[in-house]
Amino acid sequence: MLIEALRRHGAEHPGRIALEEPGLKGIGYAELAGEITGLAEQLRKECQPGRPVALRLDHGVAEATLELALLEAGLPVLSLPSFFTADQATHAITVCGAQALFENSPLRGAEGIQTASVPLPQGTARVTFTSGSTGNPKGICLSASHMLEVAASVVDAVGAEHAGRHLALLPPGILLETVAGFLATLLAGGTYVCPSQEAAGLADPFRPDFGVMARAIAEWRITSLILVPEYLAGLVATMEATGLRLPLLTLVAVGGARTPPALIARARALGLPVRQGYGLTECASVVSLEDASGDAPGSAGRPLRHMRAWLAGDGEIMLDGPQYLGTIGGTIGGTIGEPREPGPLATGDIGRIDESGRLWIEGRKSNLIVTAFGRNVSPEWVEAALLAQPAIAQAMVHGDGLPAPEALLVPASPDVDLDAAVAAANATLPVYARIARWREAAHFTPQNGRLTGNGRLRRDAIAAAYLDGETDFFTELEAATVRERLRFLTIPQLHAGLNGTISREAYIDYLTQAYHHVSHTVPLLHATRERVPHRPELVAALDEYIIEETGHERWILSDIAAAGGDAEAAERGTPAPATRAMADHAYDRIRNGNPVSFFGMVYVLESVSVALAQRGASAVAERLDLPPEAFTYLTSHGALDQDHMRFFANLVNGLAAPADKQAITQMAKEMFGLYGGVFASIDVEDARVAA
Repeated sequence: MLIEALRRHGAEHPGRIALEEPGLKGIGYAELAGEITGLAEQLRKECQPGRPVALRLDHGVAEATLELALLEAGLPVLSLPSFFTADQATHAITVCGAQALFENSPLRGAEGIQTASVPLPQGTARVTFTSGSTGNPKGICLSASHMLEVAASVVDAVGAEHAGRHLALLPPGILLETVAGFLATLLAGGTYVCPSQEAAGLADPFRPDFGVMARAIAEWRITSLILVPEYLAGLVATMEATGLRLPLLTLVAVGGARTPPALIARARALGLPVRQGYGLTECASVVSLEDASGDAPGSAGRPLRHMRAWLAGDGEIMLDGPQYLGTIGGTIGGTIGEPREPGPLATGDIGRIDESGRLWIEGRKSNLIVTAFGRNVSPEWVEAALLAQPAIAQAMVHGDGLPAPEALLVPASPDVDLDAAVAAANATLPVYARIARWREAAHFTPQNGRLTGNGRLRRDAIAAAYLDGETDFFTELEAATVRERLRFLTIPQLHAGLNGTISREAYIDYLTQAYHHVSHTVPLLHATRERVPHRPELVAALDEYIIEETGHERWILSDIAAAGGDAEAAERGTPAPATRAMADHAYDRIRNGNPVSFFGMVYVLESVSVALAQRGASAVAERLDLPPEAFTYLTSHGALDQDHMRFFANLVNGLAAPADKQAITQMAKEMFGLYGGVFASIDVEDARVAA
């Protein structure tokens, strides 16, 4: 079906580009069909039939061509999102018996994998592992005909006239983008624009640079997008703040989670042609989609032509139509195949169907809150009202058995008034659904296990951290310093470093200041140890830190030399006033206050260095064309500090004295400001990314 469509488009429109990677030469439809058939034949010869090939790749023309060739070759694809942890990726590879892995670049070829063969359902073309709500989620097996039928239904519902230039923004491996973006665009004869995540402002897909994203959409003349609600909110806020408009867009589909009607209204007021949809992995993504009328903001539209929807007696949405073939799962080392039970699919979602046949999603069946007054409240409904307030970045509503709902809230910026935001949200809700109490929390992310890759809350994990029993101190520390971290993240020099838009001189200046403050790390550790000889658990931890940190300042001098700087001058020189102030403050707190406060400095420096190592080092290296030897401190320290953060969390969670906890928290708040001053003192030539 697909290869025939590609050939037809190539014959009817010889010059039309099928796949395009900005800055590189695109590939036309006729050429793409030839590339796919040739590569498919090669893959058939090299691979065992029926066993999956795993992909962990960024977006790109070569990557897209490889995925299409695997589809044509009849080889199942296991697509691994970049945000999967190493354990999640290993689990997925093992339980489906993947035979090879393409990682980083398809041009480098596949790496063979030693796994046991696993019988997959007949006709499996793709195995999709969602983040799920458990540590080892199951994989959903989908057929090629199912995915292409859904893609064709999307084209029918939207109209081929929207097949212009579609931009891939959702992370690679996300089924919604693969089916409704990638396959649908090619079936309709459009151009699939597939830049690297970094080029689209998504080097970290959970902390997007919406300024870069908005400018890319305009520069690349994009006509359609698929977004999750958080991406839509960021794009809308950027357009409102900058005055930028995107008149070429004819379709902005939003899915993955419920979108607040107020956000849809703001988007449409900016001229964004937003349509909300609803889908499930078991149904190969899209089930329903709004039409172009836009007369019912908040609905998920009518079911696509291949699906039928109705409501069970308790309001649960039931679906009939093409479904997944089966699942694979279990623990690593032992897999269990589960064929799909015949019959309609009980979605677990609560909703309604209006007189026009439109579907309205009102919450999850399992998430319903029953208050002490016997009122049923869907938390998603109340969360939508909270998220309509610009001051609130994330919200989780809870309160089963309580008199009224309560909430965990993440502020959107350092100085917002969450009390006022809650009051404004409550004004839109009936009395029984209003938030009675709220508590500030740190960001929910896939990295801390509190958010899925599609942006859904992992409610059990959040409840375990904040609600079930006493909250551990490390979680309290993250929440207590969330505003200081947000303020730290507004520093233009930090943004420029994380995105690589700095000069070599600025990088050397950063390393020089890093040398001066890191050279104090071991002396500060000794100073702390001298003040706590009566606390053996702290002495042991400090001794371990001293061993780990000794000599790290020499790494930095080596990096300075490898980057073309004068290491001897850096060593002889004096620190910037901000760097000296940070070190002096730490000595003062240790010698004249509670010495345990030093661990507040450890928390700030190590949590920041993880981010710098993961994003900043690779971005700067690529932009400045510096050798790996110029980044030994960042890369090595980043890996170490991930282990250190786990060690740190266990250490501080063992502290019982309120005075110790208060001292660490206060020092962390102060250090975010002082360390921010160190970054702000660096002369960055090009901080446009931060603008």
